[in-house]
Amino acid sequence: MGAGGVSVYNHQNSGRSIAFWEAMARIDTFRLGTGAGFSADRLDPAVDLVERGHLDAIVFECLGERTLAYAYRDRAADPDRGYTPLLEKRMRAILPAAIANGVRIVTNMGAANPSRAAEITRDIARELGLTGIRIAYVEGDDVSDTVGPETPLWEGMTVAEVGRSYIGAHAYLGADALMPAFESRAHVIITGRVADPSLFVAPLRHHFGWSSDDWQTLGAGTVVGHLMECAGQITGGYFADPGFKNVEGLAHLGFPIAEVQPDGSACITKLERTGGSVDVRTVKEQLLYEVHDPSRYLTPDVCADFSSVRIESVAPDRVAISGAGGDSAPESYKLTVAFDGGYLAEAGISYAGPGAQARAELAGRIVEERMAAVHASNAPLRVDVIGAASLHATTGRYHDAAEDVRLRCALRASSVEQAELLLWEVESLLCCGPAGGGGYRGGVTPSVITYSASMAREHVSTRTEILDA
Repeated sequence: MGAGGVSVYNHQNSGRSIAFWEAMARIDTFRLGTGAGFSADRLDPAVDLVERGHLDAIVFECLGERTLAYAYRDRAADPDRGYTPLLEKRMRAILPAAIANGVRIVTNMGAANPSRAAEITRDIARELGLTGIRIAYVEGDDVSDTVGPETPLWEGMTVAEVGRSYIGAHAYLGADALMPAFESRAHVIITGRVADPSLFVAPLRHHFGWSSDDWQTLGAGTVVGHLMECAGQITGGYFADPGFKNVEGLAHLGFPIAEVQPDGSACITKLERTGGSVDVRTVKEQLLYEVHDPSRYLTPDVCADFSSVRIESVAPDRVAISGAGGDSAPESYKLTVAFDGGYLAEAGISYAGPGAQARAELAGRIVEERMAAVHASNAPLRVDVIGAASLHATTGRYHDAAEDVRLRCALRASSVEQAELLLWEVESLLCCGPAGGGGYRGGVTPSVITYSASMAREHVSTRTEILDA
């Protein structure tokens, strides 16, 4: 048994030969690719997939909690914004090959503005001369007007008790919200906040005709979605650790393909002549990624059971997945509730040579003292000595005498003016000491803060609109 109760097999003991899986690949296999695992993911592996991956569909999963919160704030400032910034570049690169090869595009790049994202995609299709293209967009995840001051948050407080300006709230929709878009035969389906695995479950459910209460099969499909949602993580990207887990060709990492069968079992692979690796180890790590209880992985579609999953190596860069289970879906949707986080000030200065660590630590104490004593600031301030402590500072795990370090100071402020005080203080270290500081950089950016909540399904309604290019 592997960690988390996940069974791991290889092709020598699985009882299933390579010929078996090659035969299975010819039986109603749905080939599903991942084009992005986050908003700023690479583009060239996705283009490669649609050009020579023989895919039925490709999913671009581009939303995180803060990504969506920023999008919502952008839409409030400009009604024509609020979609994922790389939408236009991705669509221009992907649409021609996707249409030519019959690859359906599914994405949450609509973020806080799916309708505008669909309009832009339609306009790009027209510019490229791609006529007869149908684009569907799904709305309803935005529940900002339904959430109120007394709405309880998972963190043990109400919206009002957060004490910050409320931005908005979005529900994690499931595959059922996407079914009308698939039934419309849309070439491109654009959504806002949909649970990551559900973006992959939806095309599978539509293709194979899975019912909404087929918990066993939906659990299997959710395993596929969970494995695929982070793109290059399962093909060796996030897995790589030189000297311990070596992965070749990361500069040209291939993104994953799932060859899915009618019962939800699948084979995870990647294109030939691409970098990275798909093996039992990469799949196992991704299976347990962000999973607290493998026997109860909650999504809007199903309570999936990963604990009985079988992971079988069947050939180089080919790993078979089977044995997942599932139970009835939760009665409520998860929400992300976003608030204005004020402004983040971040400034840094470097120290090198003998005594560098001691000088950086002294500089940090100076900044802390001056922010409190001179500027009467009680805003949250963090000071790190990168190269000596940084992420492990709270554990006291400092190097004894690092000679190449960078002081990083960060402050969450309620105003730009307050944030700029930190930049001023760090830059003043150049002459005010300690000795040897150089390479100052600083900046102020607006920020958001997110919390989680729940909402009964009956309070969330979705709709699908169709645009024709």
